[in-house]
Amino acid sequence: MSDENGLPAEIALLWGLREMPRRGRKPSLTITDITRAAIEVADAEGLGAVSMARVAKQLGNSTMALYRHVKSKDELFQLMSDAAVEVPPEIPPDSGWRAGLTLWTHSVRRVLSRHPWMAQIPMHGPPSGPGNLAWLDCALGTLADTPLQEAEKIGIVMGLNTFVQGNLRMSVQLMAGFRENPEAFGRSYSRALKQLVDPRLMPALGRVVAAGVFDYDSLYEESDVEADFALTLNFYLDGVAAYLARRS
Repeated sequence: MSDENGLPAEIALLWGLREMPRRGRKPSLTITDITRAAIEVADAEGLGAVSMARVAKQLGNSTMALYRHVKSKDELFQLMSDAAVEVPPEIPPDSGWRAGLTLWTHSVRRVLSRHPWMAQIPMHGPPSGPGNLAWLDCALGTLADTPLQEAEKIGIVMGLNTFVQGNLRMSVQLMAGFRENPEAFGRSYSRALKQLVDPRLMPALGRVVAAGVFDYDSLYEESDVEADFALTLNFYLDGVAAYLARRS
């Protein structure tokens, strides 16, 4: 469904362009109030705790008062995911594309790490809210002085975004798994692989196991997560650099 401007209703909501009902008393709540309260609940209790009733309670208001502004929990999630990204970093104009994208990517990860519930929000389409589009514009700006075509720039930035989102989702799940059962990340994993991995059937993995890659008291360390993220990001940017060299 579209609004009077032809915009999809959910996009109009994100941009504050969806017209409010004119009947009845002037509403005491705003979409900004509702979104802020929902983010507070998610930060404190997790995304599973977010409901229209719980957010209404956080605001000291009735659930029906929220429905005057937001029609469903899915709409609320979209508002939350756009507002929680805050504002993109200021990237120095002379920093170069690689330093700019590195700063951008680490900034995205820091924001998402402050709100780990964002990794659980379903994605129903490409970025369309003012917050997410501001980040997209920021990343594209780092590639402005390259010989890349506009479609190529979008491909590179969306690939980076997929990498960050996937990394965060995995990090959140691994952290939860480690806290629930740290023994699963210990030497028992290495012992199990040595018994189960037949190097004739899985030769590449067999070589990794034989090299003792998993022979640690704990395979989960938060500092390793950060280092692995930086290493993988460099792999990605090395690929972009090689592509740019071929394009030149």
